[in-house]
Amino acid sequence: MSKAILQLDALSCPSCMQKIQGALEKQVGVEDVKVLFNAAKVKLNFDESSVTGDALANVVRKLGYEVQSVKVKAVQQ
Repeated sequence: MSKAILQLDALSCPSCMQKIQGALEKQVGVEDVKVLFNAAKVKLNFDESSVTGDALANVVRKLGYEVQSVKVKAVQQ
């Protein structure tokens, strides 16, 4: 299991937050998604054997949002 933080350029409304969260929750291997509206960040837990942090960032980009950075950290279980 891994954790990722996607730093976004900005979020302009709560519906943007819901759109991003819904799209990421549908991805195979994603366990938990939290979108922090005021910080313009997405925190998620995912299985790196199913999907990568960069692939998840691309999901957000395809929705029309700018991803400034992707930080991935492996989690010991």
